[in-house]
Amino acid sequence: MTEPYLLLVNGPNLNRLGVRKPETYGSRTLADVVQMVRDTAASYGYGVVDKQSNHEGELIDFLQSYGPNAHGIIINPGAFGHYSYALRDCLEDIDRPTIEVHISNVHRREAFRHHLVLSDVVRGQVVGLGTEGYRYATLALCQPRP
Repeated sequence: MTEPYLLLVNGPNLNRLGVRKPETYGSRTLADVVQMVRDTAASYGYGVVDKQSNHEGELIDFLQSYGPNAHGIIINPGAFGHYSYALRDCLEDIDRPTIEVHISNVHRREAFRHHLVLSDVVRGQVVGLGTEGYRYATLALCQPRP
């Protein structure tokens, strides 16, 4: 890709958005979310390269391939956010501005969801604002920082 771009990375079970627990995750599908991010990024002159996988290694391979040249990364690691030190180390190594997104408020759910291992290597987190959190993450990466 020659234009400046953002990476949009979604982890396990996010391919089931709109079907899996809509009372928790809403009715938008992953395709809806990807299009929202594309539309938002395009208004700032950025493209989007996206990947969803239920497999940790595939996400790491994708990040290592496309991350170093990305303007920034939006990642919803799903359950990997609670325990994947390999994903954390990958993001630290790539060292690009990264926003972590969680659709639900993980801090109001089961105790095992309260700890997020990516916290110290991401610029920020958007938690509990539904799929709109992806839009906020996109804006945070596209708009100039004060």
